[in-house]
Amino acid sequence: MPVPSPVSPRPLPYWRLSGYYFFHFAFIGAFSPYFGLYLQSLSLSAWDIGLLMSQMQLMRLLGPYVWGALADRTARRLPIIRLAGAASLLGFAAFFLASDFVALLVAMALMAFFWSAALPLVETVTFDHLREEAARYSRIRLWGSIGFVVAVMGTGALLDFTPLRALLWVCLAILAGILVCAVLVPEAPVHCAADEAQPVGEIVRRPQVAALLAACFAMSAAHGALYVFYSIHLAGHGYGKTAIGALWSLGVLAEIGIFMVMSRLLRRFSLRFILLASFAAAAVRFVMIGWGVDSPAVIVAAQLLHGLTFGAYHAAAIAAVNRWFPGRRQARGQALYSSLSFGAGGLAGSLFSGWGWDAIGAAPTYGVSTAFALAGLALVWIWVRDADVVGGAGSRVDSGIRPPRRFRP
Repeated sequence: MPVPSPVSPRPLPYWRLSGYYFFHFAFIGAFSPYFGLYLQSLSLSAWDIGLLMSQMQLMRLLGPYVWGALADRTARRLPIIRLAGAASLLGFAAFFLASDFVALLVAMALMAFFWSAALPLVETVTFDHLREEAARYSRIRLWGSIGFVVAVMGTGALLDFTPLRALLWVCLAILAGILVCAVLVPEAPVHCAADEAQPVGEIVRRPQVAALLAACFAMSAAHGALYVFYSIHLAGHGYGKTAIGALWSLGVLAEIGIFMVMSRLLRRFSLRFILLASFAAAAVRFVMIGWGVDSPAVIVAAQLLHGLTFGAYHAAAIAAVNRWFPGRRQARGQALYSSLSFGAGGLAGSLFSGWGWDAIGAAPTYGVSTAFALAGLALVWIWVRDADVVGGAGSRVDSGIRPPRRFRP
């Protein structure tokens, strides 16, 4: 029977962990809103853009579990994180030479395969550093949201008066920041749990685990049209690059607000209720984006819902995964969450939106996003119960989740 490892006397490396999240999500802030516009400037079709951007999700489907399984078996997470940082930097550098579709596809796949490997492993390192203070995760993770806001606003303003090719230099500099932070982040002793001997396959076959992972797939699929075509959608309706950047930033500011109060929300409401509220908000949000794009007030309101559709949703989902996959199963648990949601779900959403944008139009494509969100809502409502995600004795320490005081859905 595994013996729990003693609590490390070392202080929490708060700023080094926060710095990694800052640069990781700053890359997303520079890349996701504007790289589609860069590809559009190369005269690529909507289908080609969707296929290229979907490589990020495809590699998040394939990469994290491969690297997570290797990290679990070798107990050497930091070398993999550092290798991923260096290789993704080199892979992105190929975009400076690529201009035709095949070359762009190879560069995107190479960069995405290594870039996708790191974050699930960093999540496990973060939780092992936090130990009993897992509720503080959101205070570290919010620096990722801050990095996103800084990058999306700064990049949008820069691209208003520089060629779109300047985006490549911005992304390269941020990837260099990721590599520096990967070198600085220290390893943490792996926390062992008494029930960690249960095979990963048995955990995944639990109805509540399978249902939540399927719901996470649906949530990421719902966001596919947002991440690939939101900027193009806004630009087509007369919004400038600075306005587009401001709208992306507004959504992430709402996300930061949620992360700041997440520990209090978890004390007051059940985790299941937070998930249900997040999926319901997503269903409403994509209707607003699809049919209300000509109204700035509607678009602003829709962006504020990002606090629920990503911030609250992600914090709740990752807390459940951290609880269900203890000890040396944690890296594979986080990898499964990343692969099935951001990977498989994001890939499905990206590919569908790439087809649907030209075939059925923008608003119906966002209507399908709403349908995905409603499917996730149904999965959580039917199969995930409060007891499944709170658990028995010790769950408060393991997951950072506090049982609700009064309200239950």
